[in-house]
Amino acid sequence: MQAANQTVALGQKALPDDQFSRWVTLLEKRTGIVMPANRRDFLASNLRSRMREVGFNDFQAYFDSVQTGPKAAVEWAILVDRLTVHQTHFFRHLPSYQAVADWTLARITTGGDAVISAWSVGCSTGEEPFSLAMQIEQAIQKSGRKVQYGVSATDVSQLSLMTAKRGVYPIAKAKEIPHEFYEANLKVTADSFEIVEALRRRVAFSPFNIVDIGRAGLRAFDLIFCQNVLIYFSRERRVELLNAFARLLNPGGLLVIGSGEVTQYSHPALIRVDNRNVLAYTKPKDDVIQ
Repeated sequence: MQAANQTVALGQKALPDDQFSRWVTLLEKRTGIVMPANRRDFLASNLRSRMREVGFNDFQAYFDSVQTGPKAAVEWAILVDRLTVHQTHFFRHLPSYQAVADWTLARITTGGDAVISAWSVGCSTGEEPFSLAMQIEQAIQKSGRKVQYGVSATDVSQLSLMTAKRGVYPIAKAKEIPHEFYEANLKVTADSFEIVEALRRRVAFSPFNIVDIGRAGLRAFDLIFCQNVLIYFSRERRVELLNAFARLLNPGGLLVIGSGEVTQYSHPALIRVDNRNVLAYTKPKDDVIQ
């Protein structure tokens, strides 16, 4: 009976101004995610939901629990997963994937045999990196050249990465994939489909917090694909991340970001792709990463 009363009491609690400020500050410090005032109800609702599950009835006590103690890291990971929107699709924004296809073909045909390393930033449950792998594989097959490639896929959500590594999706999501990719890449059953093993081997999933990009010691990539990620950050943080991408992009590489996620961005090492349907940049081959 006491537990039931605590649940009711928690359900009636609003998130006080000082608590909202503390949580917003902690989220931005640890993840870079900005939680604006108009998402206060979203934050409060998710906090109350998780607090009920783990037996907390006080916002401050729960706040303390995600910072100290033997279970703090695990609890923080679960909470961040709740607060991160994971809506994603296969081949989201087709013009961006066409830009990847055009770049891949041009790279292969002008440079002979090649190695292509790609990075899917904020890969969520895997739809984006598998789409990239399909697109790159198709371009390679069309070229008739022998090319080695791989896609590194990262996300802050451990739960999303678990789904991504399985590579199994509801059959309804197959509608998001152009039919030309079905036969070579999907194993379809009545109610689901699985990404074929050959393609899954091309994608390596790992946890990564993008706010650590400046001190993580990442290797350079030929293709960096980052869509629907920058929208969670402040304008200043977006520019910092884009500058980091520019440093990590190999000469001759391609950076693709979500249309409308930044405006009036420029970098001395990058050239904007001449395509009004895509927000993408290339790095001249004579540039040296500094």
